Amino acid sequence: MGTTATQPSLWDRSRQAVVASIFDTAMRLFAEQGYEATTIAQIAKEAGISQRSLFRYFGTKEDIVCGDQEELGELLRATVEAQPAAATPWEALRAGFEALMEAHGEPGQLLEITALIFDTPPLRARYTQKRLRWQEMVLPAVTARMAAGKDSGPSPVPELRAAAVTATVFACVDAATEAWVRGGGSADLAALYDEALAAVRG
Repeated sequence: MGTTATQPSLWDRSRQAVVASIFDTAMRLFAEQGYEATTIAQIAKEAGISQRSLFRYFGTKEDIVCGDQEELGELLRATVEAQPAAATPWEALRAGFEALMEAHGEPGQLLEITALIFDTPPLRARYTQKRLRWQEMVLPAVTARMAAGKDSGPSPVPELRAAAVTATVFACVDAATEAWVRGGGSADLAALYDEALAAVRG
C-alpha cells in the first residue's frame, strides 16, 4: 500500500524520530551543563549516534536549537503571499507569524527553545541574523501587497514603506515574544503581539 501526502513514509518517520531524539538529548544537556559547555560530541554520544550521523540532520549546534531557519522563512513568505487580496500587509504578516507558531508544535517546546535563545548570546546573535534574512525574504510580497492597495496611487509603493511596515511587525513580534518568555508562557502570545502592534500604530 503506497503512502499519501498526509501519511509520512517509513523513512520520514524514522528521520523525525532521530531528529526528535537529538533535539531532546541536546536540550537536556543544555539545561544540565549550559549551552556553551555542551559539545556536539557529547550530544552525539548521549543520543547514541556518531558525530557524522548527527551532521546529516543538523549542520551546527545552533541548528539543533534554531531549526531550519531558511525553511521557516519560506513558510513565512509563502503564507503572506497566500493571503486574500483584501488582506492588508499587517494582516498578511500576522497570518505568516501564526503559521510559524503552528510549525513549532507544542507551546511548551517553543517556550523552551525561545528562552534558551534569548538567554544565550551566540544563539541570540544567530536568531537576529536569521530574522533579518526573513525580512528580506518577505519584503517583495509585502511591497506587492501594498502596491495593490487602495492607497497606493498610480505608482508602485516605494520599497521603503514596505520595509518600514515589515520591520515594525518584526519588532512587535520580538517584543511580544520576549514578554511571553519572561512571563513563563502564561500569556497569550498572539494577544501580546496585537497589544504591541496597537501601541505602535496608535
